[in-house]
Amino acid sequence: MPSAHATLAPLVSAAIDNAFGPEYRDADPVLRPSQFADLQSNAALPLAKRLGMPPREVAQRIVEALDVRDVCDEVEISGPGFINLTLSDAWLGSAVDALVADPRRGVPQEAPERIVIDYSAPNVAKEMHVGHLRTTVVGDALARILEHLGHTVTRQNHIGDWGTPFGMLIEHLLDVGEGSDEALVVETDPNSFYQAARRKFDSDEAFAARARSRVVALQGGDQDTLRLWGELLDLSKHYFNAIYTRLGVSLTDADLAGESSYNGDLARVCDELTDAGIATVSDGALCVFLDGFRGREGKPLPLIVRKSDGGYGYATTDLATVRHRVRDLYADRIFYVIGAPQSLHLEMVWATARKAGWLPDSVEPVHVKIGNVLGKDRRILKTRSGAPLRLMALLDEAVATARAAIDADRPGLSEEDREALAPQVGIGAVKYADLSVAHDSEYVFDLDRMVALNGNTSRYLQYAVARTRSIFRNAGEVVVGEKATTITQPEERALALALLDFGDVVSEVGQVLEPHRLCTYLFDLAQTYSVFYEECPILRAEPQVRASRLVLTGLTRDALALGLELLGIDTPETM
Repeated sequence: MPSAHATLAPLVSAAIDNAFGPEYRDADPVLRPSQFADLQSNAALPLAKRLGMPPREVAQRIVEALDVRDVCDEVEISGPGFINLTLSDAWLGSAVDALVADPRRGVPQEAPERIVIDYSAPNVAKEMHVGHLRTTVVGDALARILEHLGHTVTRQNHIGDWGTPFGMLIEHLLDVGEGSDEALVVETDPNSFYQAARRKFDSDEAFAARARSRVVALQGGDQDTLRLWGELLDLSKHYFNAIYTRLGVSLTDADLAGESSYNGDLARVCDELTDAGIATVSDGALCVFLDGFRGREGKPLPLIVRKSDGGYGYATTDLATVRHRVRDLYADRIFYVIGAPQSLHLEMVWATARKAGWLPDSVEPVHVKIGNVLGKDRRILKTRSGAPLRLMALLDEAVATARAAIDADRPGLSEEDREALAPQVGIGAVKYADLSVAHDSEYVFDLDRMVALNGNTSRYLQYAVARTRSIFRNAGEVVVGEKATTITQPEERALALALLDFGDVVSEVGQVLEPHRLCTYLFDLAQTYSVFYEECPILRAEPQVRASRLVLTGLTRDALALGLELLGIDTPETM
């Protein structure tokens, strides 16, 4: 069922066409909610400049050509030429009934595209820290939303599983013994394993020499070295999956596409760039110099695809990923959910791939820029020692804080219920705090605020869903006939209008890749329902009104629950 905006926009556009001719047709005349009407269009104002006419006169001619008899009760002109449209109660009721009949609750099934999303990307044998939180949470929400819209989404977890550090990690693994407790610590506390290897590398020259030799063996494809490397990778998978399970994200081992995946393609990438005359040797390194990319003092800025020592870097691997995602995964769009500071690097990689013919114009790469998480001092969130904050420790603290809040607010709940609720509320709070602000902005991490029952928090939304479910439990058997929804009160009207916007909002998030817009909508919907709940008795109303308000309640439950599910947030049955 189309929203009020989707219903009225083509009618206003057609009226402009009829009043002034097809050359003035506006495919999307802006319609916004107004304090004076359900929707307001300012289409007459820019049109007046083109026509050289007073805006109110233009608005009058649009209104005279506007046929909304089956949709609106009232159309009027206000101010300098705004067109106010008030929907009829009958149209709203029928629109809500149509929404009930739609199992997708208004969310469109879009023309499918193949979309590749690169997100999370931790390092093997290293702890995931708070810096990995946003890319993981935002990327996963986008994957869920795009899949629900009908697209084929391929997740790519581009883990750091190759390079010189693995020489010392493998040698340390041999020192402590495969299968030993010291080796298994990679599954739970990978930083301690990595730091122990690093200390030996820095202090023991014999160990460092063995580590350097091991790197050569690894890069040369020595089978025993590859086996040991695989053991470290398997141990790290256990750690990654523990984090992903705790966060409730949809990444699996099948989505792993680490740096090692592209080893066999790196030399070919360099050869093709050289043969095409795109890459040249500069100071011993193979570089690409692109028009428009300048460094300090205006000097050409190189993209180094092979180092002077013959090694490969991030640029080489990233170019190989582009080739793979276009040629093998058949991507129509590629989303990189990574830190905002990587913007220049990605632009240079994409420009090089375009020049080489690996990234055709038909494929759109997008950098979904991720901002920093700040502490209350408005500095990047770290431990007191200055180290990056461990993600698992952060999640533990979130659950503990949620449990304390639940104990304070709901002392009557059973111990079993409070124990079950704490992770749902705590993890949901962390994810929602990330998702409810623009992904390229910074935000202050404040757990007490995040788990609050009031305000724009996931706990408030979880409570709203639980309340709607409680109403249906108390209502018993609900029988809803055809044309069940009647709109008579302003609170019913406001709620119906909000519910009809759900599909448009989900679709918009899929287009602009901004999950915070869905969060804003869900919070506004929950607040709108709260006013409706206070002002419009449901279970005590006479039968027809009761049935109608239960329809609005059920749609609210469905929109809130589905919206939170698309964000990757649980909705407990009771709160």
